[in-house]
Amino acid sequence: MFLTKSTTFIIGPVAELIGFIMNGIFYVLGKIGLPNIGLAIIIMTILIYMAMLPLTVRQQKFAKLQRKMQPEIKKIQNKYQGRKDEASMAAQQEEIKQVYEKYGVSATGSCVQLLIQMPILFALYRVFYNIPAYLPLVKEAFFPLVDNLYKLDPKGAILTAQNGEGKYIFSAVSQFAKRFTSDSFTGGDVTFIQNTLIDVLNKFQKADWATLAQKASSLQGDIQATTAKLNQYNNFLGLNIAESPQNIMKQGGIMIAVALIIPFLAAFTQWLNVKLMPQAETDPNDQTANTMKSMNIMMPAMSAVFCFSLPSGMGLYWIFGAIVRIVQQIFINKHIDKMDIDAMIEQNSEKAKEKAEKRKEKSSVATERTPAGVSRQNRLVTRLNPSQEKKIEEMNQSRKQMKFKQDSLSEKADMVRRFNESGNNK
Repeated sequence: MFLTKSTTFIIGPVAELIGFIMNGIFYVLGKIGLPNIGLAIIIMTILIYMAMLPLTVRQQKFAKLQRKMQPEIKKIQNKYQGRKDEASMAAQQEEIKQVYEKYGVSATGSCVQLLIQMPILFALYRVFYNIPAYLPLVKEAFFPLVDNLYKLDPKGAILTAQNGEGKYIFSAVSQFAKRFTSDSFTGGDVTFIQNTLIDVLNKFQKADWATLAQKASSLQGDIQATTAKLNQYNNFLGLNIAESPQNIMKQGGIMIAVALIIPFLAAFTQWLNVKLMPQAETDPNDQTANTMKSMNIMMPAMSAVFCFSLPSGMGLYWIFGAIVRIVQQIFINKHIDKMDIDAMIEQNSEKAKEKAEKRKEKSSVATERTPAGVSRQNRLVTRLNPSQEKKIEEMNQSRKQMKFKQDSLSEKADMVRRFNESGNNK
């Protein structure tokens, strides 16, 4: 589940692509003597947001147009306020739809952009949270420690040891505990065993490595070699990005202040990013708008909470992602402010009209294909072969010769039939 690459629909292939690119970045950094995961994350973040720049610009244009048409939509909503009958609701929706058509935008325009970006963001999280699965060079750092640890302890008793309170000595084991008792592990599946051990060791904090060195003293050389390599990869400006700020603070001293920098910057950059976003003019009494304002405050605060408990690498990604978005936002705002919004609205309206005309043309083409005077119902009638037509004619003749009871419904139906046939003959 962890070291094995994600197979989730859409997210899995996107994570595979992101991992491939990030591995290339890490390889190049290694060639120039800077094999650092923090730098790779920063470069990858910049590339991702630059690739999504067209979507960001499009989304901001939509926000600009939405702010422009918001008074018209609000006027329509006020017009039908308190009217819950079906006819009024339908009329309100139709008038709002006409406003969107006037401005040439879709009511779901913003949602589409988010739906495109969400798989990328989830895939990024998947890659950054489990680096060894996507960066072979990082995975190699765990060898030969992994192989020697399995030879020393094939049942995983060292890693799954518990204290007197029944808790695992190595806290990282809790999320992988079931894998140590699975058939694949006990059956000697080498790949599964290696992945399990790497998953656990990859979540180790500084104290965990010291405890492992005590429990498996014969592996101290391998442990030192592995931790030295991982420290080289994970050290970014004095921080081990594999450790969470929460654990870094336990080192005491100046590290408490250093650890708090990550969550603080994450919250501040997220807040600044929200402030630079175009905001639609809203009614102070609008409950939905007030909820959105509260969310704009809560989300940066939640970023600080998450970054405090997650590995610092995730916080690093959020911070630089927000910085890239801020820079983009400044230039996008300048670009959009210079645009003639009225010309944009006219252009979008023309495009909407062209699409409507094309739909009408398609509809008219479908109508022209139907022979004149032939109804839709007649077009669906199946052609009969001569024998079937002869049989139906015989049935009709037989029906004409039938005697009906006086004043019965059948007699009246037959009178109507004879009257119609009489009219057609004339």
